[in-house]
Amino acid sequence: MRLLHTSDWHLGRAFHRVNMLDAQAEFIGHLVTTVRERGVDAVVVSGDVYDRAVPPLAAVELFDDALHRLADLGVPTVMISGNHDSARRLGVGAGLIGRAGIHLRTEPAACGTPVVLADDFGDVAFYGLPYLEPALVKDEFGVEKAGHEAVLAAAMERVRADLATRPPGTRSVVLAHAFVTGGEASDSERDITVGGVAAVPAGVFDGVDYAALGHLHGCQAITDRVRYSGSPLPYSFSETGHRKTMWLVDLDADGAVTAERLDCPVPRTLARIRGTLDDLLADPGLARYEDAWVEATLTDPVRPADPMARLTERFPHTLSLLFEPERAPDDPDVSYARRLAGRSDQQIAEDFVAHVRGAGPDERERTVLRDAFDAVRADETVREVAR
Repeated sequence: MRLLHTSDWHLGRAFHRVNMLDAQAEFIGHLVTTVRERGVDAVVVSGDVYDRAVPPLAAVELFDDALHRLADLGVPTVMISGNHDSARRLGVGAGLIGRAGIHLRTEPAACGTPVVLADDFGDVAFYGLPYLEPALVKDEFGVEKAGHEAVLAAAMERVRADLATRPPGTRSVVLAHAFVTGGEASDSERDITVGGVAAVPAGVFDGVDYAALGHLHGCQAITDRVRYSGSPLPYSFSETGHRKTMWLVDLDADGAVTAERLDCPVPRTLARIRGTLDDLLADPGLARYEDAWVEATLTDPVRPADPMARLTERFPHTLSLLFEPERAPDDPDVSYARRLAGRSDQQIAEDFVAHVRGAGPDERERTVLRDAFDAVRADETVREVAR
């Protein structure tokens, strides 16, 4: 069986101030063409179809167009909700849409109920594990402590239990939206940390032939059988080094996996440039970035006049302008933003405690802080889903 694995469409999302809807529509067209031309038997979309719980109307219309075009091909599609989606909203009409071969899996309770497709060698069971917010699903899965590994492991127990009841030789594919240990993150994924831990081990997916993952925006293989497709388009300059692709996966009669990366159309390359303003404007080696989306970091000791206007004369698609004057690390003028760069909310809070009290928090206080951050994040998720 030949699968096309994609995820993290984030329909409705912009790239800085650039509306990406046209680029997203071009990707949908590319997806449909790929399905038709490469003999794809099933499409899997591993979450974050939309960028937010209540997407703009134009994004909903594009999703509707995608569903119709995929249904017209007669190729089954399996989709799950991600942490950006409202599972309840995305799942509206799932039963009816399923009759057209578009299978939306948004209910945690249905993790162990697969979509079963067949090829010349028998059945392939597709299990959809939507994003499992630990605080919201721990009771459903009967886990004592809310955590990503615990709830995902419990969901996979249901998958393996169902698979054990099926005819020998039944192959299996799991769709999941999670942060798996060994994956490389970028700046454009929403933090899903719980209890100071976001990642789950790849071994959680043992026992299935292929795990089609979503959440991380870089295409990557954790193992031969556990892969992220990544987002088809860039959504932050941290993705400058990404090659935006989908996985074309062949599952043979015995469940062995071979995979090929297929490039997605990207409207412009990304570039990060750094230096003084005069150097950036004069350096002939930067000519290759004149048609790229640019993030420029200026290192001038004093902020120059009209930097964006001057930059866009040479780099008309400059979208982000940062200032990092080259100063000694102990210089009192080093910016607050630079001091916080790369630090988690937990670390910042602990530093604040140390600053005002003269000593950092002990383990009990760290736990209190961690629980508070988890509670706020879970509450925000509940509020967003309920909108």
